[in-house]
Amino acid sequence: MSTAPVRVYAARLVGLPIYDPQGEQVGKARDVVVTIRTESSRPRVLGLVAEVFGRRRIFVPMTRVTSIDSGQVYTTGLLNMRRFQQRSTETLIIGQMLDRQVTIRSTGVTGVVYDVAMEQARGRDWFLSRVAVQEPAKGLRRRGQTHVVEWSDVQGLARRSPTQGATHLLHAIQEMRPADAATMIHELPVERRSQVVAALDDERLAEVLEELPEDDQVEIVAALDRERAADVLEEMSPEDAADLIADLPPETAQSLLDLMEPEEAEDVRRLMSYEENTAGAMMTAEPVILGPDATIADALAHVRNPDLTAAQAAVVYVCRPPLEVPTGKFLGIAHIQRLLREPPSSLVAGALDESMEPLRPEDSLDQVAAHLATYNLVAAPVVDENGHLVGAVTVDDLLDHLLPDNWREKAVRAEPNRLDSNRPDSTRPEVTRG
Repeated sequence: MSTAPVRVYAARLVGLPIYDPQGEQVGKARDVVVTIRTESSRPRVLGLVAEVFGRRRIFVPMTRVTSIDSGQVYTTGLLNMRRFQQRSTETLIIGQMLDRQVTIRSTGVTGVVYDVAMEQARGRDWFLSRVAVQEPAKGLRRRGQTHVVEWSDVQGLARRSPTQGATHLLHAIQEMRPADAATMIHELPVERRSQVVAALDDERLAEVLEELPEDDQVEIVAALDRERAADVLEEMSPEDAADLIADLPPETAQSLLDLMEPEEAEDVRRLMSYEENTAGAMMTAEPVILGPDATIADALAHVRNPDLTAAQAAVVYVCRPPLEVPTGKFLGIAHIQRLLREPPSSLVAGALDESMEPLRPEDSLDQVAAHLATYNLVAAPVVDENGHLVGAVTVDDLLDHLLPDNWREKAVRAEPNRLDSNRPDSTRPEVTRG
């Protein structure tokens, strides 16, 4: 009795956990690598691009994939931890094939690719078998009609398209955390990256820029028109925007600052005025600041803001008005952990931690690190000589400055484990690709 072949749609693989033979998760699926020879012959699936150990991307041959179901991918044997490098003969389904404009031969219908199915043949090799195509929207329809057709019935996938859109790739990126989205964008070919950047909204692009290597940040901002670049910088945190603007040519930097909203530009200029690798240069200008009459209920309501990082939400800063940096007189900090043990109607000012001196803007990187380590803090206030709060340093700010400048680009060092320890040859490819 014959059974229908297993059919897996590539877009649905993105983000699925990948498990080893012992059932432990070793990574997440991020893309599918194929080789396209002609439009008439089905492309062979070479393997998956998997994200492991934080942000390292490796190649997982399909010969190592034992099964794929709706919720996970299972592998067998040892995986090669060498960073994935795409070859000229290879195509990434998510990164390069989605949103490609194609024509269905049998009907002449033109549309864009929104998914691609792959199936396993009897010889255990995987091939692309079907293409999901969406027509342009017509009339009052918000979405165009969709078709799922055989690979051989589609024309336009064997060549690159300079006018390729990014709608369906964006959908995949929008589902990712900013750091994961940044990794995917960093790995895209230059022309595809430009298409994606053009299609992202300003807020999402700002989130991604904050996670990209400095060279990528400068390249992307330099390619934007000045008005949009200024809008994106306004969406970034002031400290990240200041770091990025400092890496731009002086003329470009000044032009963008002039185009930004005055209040946003003022925060950035102030952060840029501090000497590099000091508390002032690395601090955030947007800590949670409350007045002395604020209640604990007020504080808890403020730290529920989903835009705050965990470190920013761990501490509130109590000051006299004005409550925007530079504030009035700094009174002290209150730890959220302490506030959770107090009645909500109590004043935050009654639960201040007055046991430590605040940081100064001129404090060095080593002094900041020693301060946070000594007092077991994830965030600390930065106060000027007049007793005004000018910002706060968080532990993630500190790590960004302690790590090498190009740390985002470097391969995350693989920790020794049974996946790659005792491998006879870590440089030997697991499978012939292409």
